[in-house]
Amino acid sequence: MHHRFITDQTEIDEIINKCQVCYVSMVDENNLPYVLPFNFGYINGVIFLHSAQKGHKIDILRKNPSVCIAFSTDHQLRNQSESVACSYSMKYRSVLAFGKVEFIDDIEHKVEFMNQVMSHYTDKEFTYNAPSLREVCTYKVNVAKFTAKIYGY
Repeated sequence: MHHRFITDQTEIDEIINKCQVCYVSMVDENNLPYVLPFNFGYINGVIFLHSAQKGHKIDILRKNPSVCIAFSTDHQLRNQSESVACSYSMKYRSVLAFGKVEFIDDIEHKVEFMNQVMSHYTDKEFTYNAPSLREVCTYKVNVAKFTAKIYGY
């Protein structure tokens, strides 16, 4: 069974929107990789992220904003023969998104960002208090390049 590369943006968007978590990879000042899971929002080639204002990831991203974000869904174990270990594989749909983090400090834009993130998980509408908005760090990634694959479907 072969994998199929995906170039259709609608299909890429469908995969991203099915995911509950994305994994953001970055490279620190010692040229070491660092990857973390994130909740996210997504619309029209823009990924919305948020976190605490301080921490190792923020230090890394302020020095080197380049990221690769991984999305993966529809995992299903398959095999050609139950008794042959090497015949087992995993069906999946995946997307990699490449871009640069852009930090957003404006309070009104933070509300828009948080609404994008929350709309990925629920249909509810929310309000945010001023202290919460001051404390949250919001950032976006305008995706410069997508790569995507499907295997087993």
